[in-house]
Amino acid sequence: MNPLSIEQQQDITNLIRQGECLTLEFKTCRNQINRDVYETVCAFLNRHGGTILLGVSDKGEVTGVEPDAVAQIRKDFVNTINNPQKMHPPAYLSVEELGLDGKTLLRVYVPESSQVHRCNGRIYDRNEDSDFDITDHTRQVAGLYHRKQTSYSENKLYPYAGLSDLRTDLIANCRKVAGVWRRDHPWLKMDDMELLKSAQLYQTDHETGKSGVTLAGILLFGKDSVILSAVPHHRTDLILRKVNLDRYDDRDLVRTNLIESFDRIMAFVDKHLSDPFYLEGIQRVSIRSAIFREVASNLLIHREYLNAFPAKLIIEYGQVRTENASKPHGFGVLNPATFTPFPKNPVISAFFREIQHADELGSGMRRMMKYGKAYGGGDPEMIEGDVFRTIVKVPEFGKPPPASTELAGVTPTAKAQEAQVEAQEAQEKTPHWQIDILAACASCEKTANELLSVAGYTQRTGNFKKALAKLLDAGLIEMTIPDKPNSRLQKYRLTLKGQNLLASSKDRG
Repeated sequence: MNPLSIEQQQDITNLIRQGECLTLEFKTCRNQINRDVYETVCAFLNRHGGTILLGVSDKGEVTGVEPDAVAQIRKDFVNTINNPQKMHPPAYLSVEELGLDGKTLLRVYVPESSQVHRCNGRIYDRNEDSDFDITDHTRQVAGLYHRKQTSYSENKLYPYAGLSDLRTDLIANCRKVAGVWRRDHPWLKMDDMELLKSAQLYQTDHETGKSGVTLAGILLFGKDSVILSAVPHHRTDLILRKVNLDRYDDRDLVRTNLIESFDRIMAFVDKHLSDPFYLEGIQRVSIRSAIFREVASNLLIHREYLNAFPAKLIIEYGQVRTENASKPHGFGVLNPATFTPFPKNPVISAFFREIQHADELGSGMRRMMKYGKAYGGGDPEMIEGDVFRTIVKVPEFGKPPPASTELAGVTPTAKAQEAQVEAQEAQEKTPHWQIDILAACASCEKTANELLSVAGYTQRTGNFKKALAKLLDAGLIEMTIPDKPNSRLQKYRLTLKGQNLLASSKDRG
């Protein structure tokens, strides 16, 4: 049971005293869950969200839930709302156990959804303190669909986008990952289109009758050209800025789908941040991964994608900052004790949970706060506004870098001259076909297969692999996912040294 502070007990008591309303519902549920609880969940999802208190009568009397029945009630609730035959699309909610006046209460927080949900095939809406079945009221149903599609940009339809515009290899991989975590996952028996519809990534506009892939579907699975056509400003800028404070020490400009974007963010973090030894009981826990898995998923999930403000993750000395455009539901620093989670893109959020890139609503934030201080010596901060910001303290093992852009004893001019000499020496030792590879990587990141024809090979021979390794060892190109050299997502990009070499070769040519 979650022990409540005196202040929290007072908050729950005040909540009960205000009585049932548009966003609050009481259910007795002494030893089993009432059937109409699911209708209320459906109504809250379709309207503005709300809180359900189990163990409180309609009159506001705290009756409590039988302690022996708590585990079964929680299990029944989670199983039912995740059952698409009962709740469609499924909801991903958790039940919190509370103690008040010596009695056990169960609290369910239901966020507003970007989808229209059905319970047992019926559509419920909320009005004052009651749930209403509006299934047979065509105008009300159409209005509900219209409100959802205009309120959440992730639901924007692209009627002319189809499977040919999506990465079917990514869909197959996500289906496989979901099956690893849950062997009976329904996606395993679905084809690609059925999966898209199940995940609400392919929808129908009930006002116009048009169907198509949604913006969420394009962001998750779209080919890069399709993503940039739908959202030209889409990008996530990953920056390391510790020594060169005017520019950057390392950078990865990510302009691809959200699945691979998550991998690129985590690879950048793994490359530049330490992972100190940490024991939880007798088991070692990677607190870096636990913290930045939440940071990465938040950066991608809770973003307003129609806003051109570029998302950023910046690694500085002693801290990491993130920024992304948002539709705020409040302003200022979030208090974890009183914070009510609100998903900005519920469809994308739900999909990330299915492939284990994100936790249940609210639990990821609690985990980040739990490990944050142990990792960097300070609590993470989350500041909500038109731009959502996160600040996470990170460990540093050494003196801070100079405050200016000049390194001790080396002026920017000297550094530039040194880099130019290095480039000239490298150019003299580099065959022309390797220059062609550098030129290919200069325009955009390339896969190994894309570099084959540039190097004059038809398949990945031993000579080609050695040639690629030579460029890597020389520091002329680098992997986008250095910690996973054999990753199927691996690409190669030009380094600063490679840029200097390429520029030198052009000057000589």
